[in-house]
Amino acid sequence: MDKFNDIESFSHGYKQFLSACKTERETAAKAAEMAKAAGFVPLDTVQALHPGDKVFTLYKNKAAALFVIGKKSLKSGMRLLCAHTDAPRLDIRPCPLYEKDGLGMLRTHYYGGIKKYQWTTIPLAIHGVIVKKGGERITVSIGENENEPVLYISDLPKHLSAEQAKKPMGDGINGENLNLVAASLTAEEEQAGLSLQQKLLALLNERYGIDEADLLSAELEIVPAGKARDAGLDGSLIAAYGHDDRSCVYAGLQAILHTDTPEHTAGLLLLDKEEVGNQGATGMKSHLLENLTARLLRLLNEDEPLAREEALEHSQMLSADVVLAMDPNYSQCFAPGNTAHLGHGPAIVKYAGHFGKKDANDANAEFLALLRDVFDEAGIRWQTGEYGIMDLGGGGTMAPLPAQYGMETADCGIPLLSMHAPYELASKADVYEASRAYAAFLASDKDIEQYQ
Repeated sequence: MDKFNDIESFSHGYKQFLSACKTERETAAKAAEMAKAAGFVPLDTVQALHPGDKVFTLYKNKAAALFVIGKKSLKSGMRLLCAHTDAPRLDIRPCPLYEKDGLGMLRTHYYGGIKKYQWTTIPLAIHGVIVKKGGERITVSIGENENEPVLYISDLPKHLSAEQAKKPMGDGINGENLNLVAASLTAEEEQAGLSLQQKLLALLNERYGIDEADLLSAELEIVPAGKARDAGLDGSLIAAYGHDDRSCVYAGLQAILHTDTPEHTAGLLLLDKEEVGNQGATGMKSHLLENLTARLLRLLNEDEPLAREEALEHSQMLSADVVLAMDPNYSQCFAPGNTAHLGHGPAIVKYAGHFGKKDANDANAEFLALLRDVFDEAGIRWQTGEYGIMDLGGGGTMAPLPAQYGMETADCGIPLLSMHAPYELASKADVYEASRAYAAFLASDKDIEQYQ
């Protein structure tokens, strides 16, 4: 019963986190807020670092990193977790406004791997920022409060969908159909000569003080409206938008926030753009990890030649990303005996990738043995998983990128049903147990050499 109460308490905080963090900016900002509340200090404000020090950085408002300085030299390697702050969504286009057939519409561009038909006929919210000329920043959130309107993408009624129904499922809705219904006019408004574009712009100007040109320097994201909810008659699951990958973000945050003076420096990287290939200044393909390592070495007075390369090569990382869970409605799509199940803990994934392990990290057996020891000694309930039947598709994670430094890397994440859907399903017990697993890993002093 005590563990049940722990899981429920943990899940309550997680649901609040999910409901508040619908975008990469909101997720990174919340991580920084939680770090500061837990005694972490901004990395930019420190002049030197010592064992036990806790620092964080918020990078370009979309990524964050937290570190707890360990007892051993940074050159002996770090224990790192890496999760991503972004999730599949729709983005408002730079020139979105148009009117057609009596309705005011907003054009969108989908972000990441979505099933387009899943985004029609559900309540949607706008989250994001508008940066005006001169630098004024305006935060936008419409559709989350009960007294606010939501947005909506229409679909053909059943009565007219005979031709649509003949198409393959992936072609039933195309990207150019994902336009938001944003306004309508009454007969009185039409008689007064008001246009839909004028009405929309007047609404935006009244609420946010912006004009149409300001949308050119905006990042406005369309996400499912509403809060994370308990799911299942027993309430053991959580239905929400963004479990991928904010379940691992939250589990990692709770792990590092409760880490005190580990043997090796512990770090949590929360990076953007994973869903579109890890590109850009805030993605894993950037040089952020290298730059942060160099800064830590300088503040530790360890920045001699090749120290950065040595620190990265000797590090160990868990790519904290979600994994597919067995779905009894589609069990023929999952590999028997090699698929994660809800409620059985986080899953270690040796390899992801597509069609014959293409683009996979394929973790080393030695590192997997080390992780088995770490988790078993800490009493963690864990499992293994793959990305389904090998010729049906697959998936990718950040794991291959840090592995390029020579560090030991493996995927370890939370199983989900309906991954990349507007609402995904996760087990409360799995999110809780993943945090325990991540904490055990961050505290580990096991050296890969003893397994080689």
